[in-house]
Amino acid sequence: MGRSRSAYATGLGTAVLAVGALAFAPTAAAVDPTTATVSADCGSAGSGEATLKATQDGTAATITLSSSAVKAPIDVAAGSVETTLTMTKNGSDTATFTGKSNPAMSAGDDVNSGPLDGTVAAGDVMEAKSVKLVIFGTITVNCTATSPQSPGPFTF
Repeated sequence: MGRSRSAYATGLGTAVLAVGALAFAPTAAAVDPTTATVSADCGSAGSGEATLKATQDGTAATITLSSSAVKAPIDVAAGSVETTLTMTKNGSDTATFTGKSNPAMSAGDDVNSGPLDGTVAAGDVMEAKSVKLVIFGTITVNCTATSPQSPGPFTF
């Protein structure tokens, strides 16, 4: 009977350790797809395809927007572009992702927003609607999506 208790205690200890490891494991990014494209019209700044890359950590999500079709109009220092990405949310609401973490860009470089932060809930379905870039607080570029996201909206 001593052996049975020892085996039982060892098995129980192993189970407790396994459950503890699961409790402290980081949550997996659940967003799908993680990359999507959309066509957009940015007026005199240009138009064409933009790439959106999404990540998720619980209720916190980031989306980075970049486009080779829209170019930086002037040299832009890192962190000097306020970007607001508006997404349709669950078909009837909207959500915004904002940031001021753009990399440095020279005139003519592809536009890159850097990570834009937003809040999501499990099951949220979001699709790019528009983006507003404010460079140095004075130059504003507004873009509107002209196509649905491909391969589809982000599901968080």
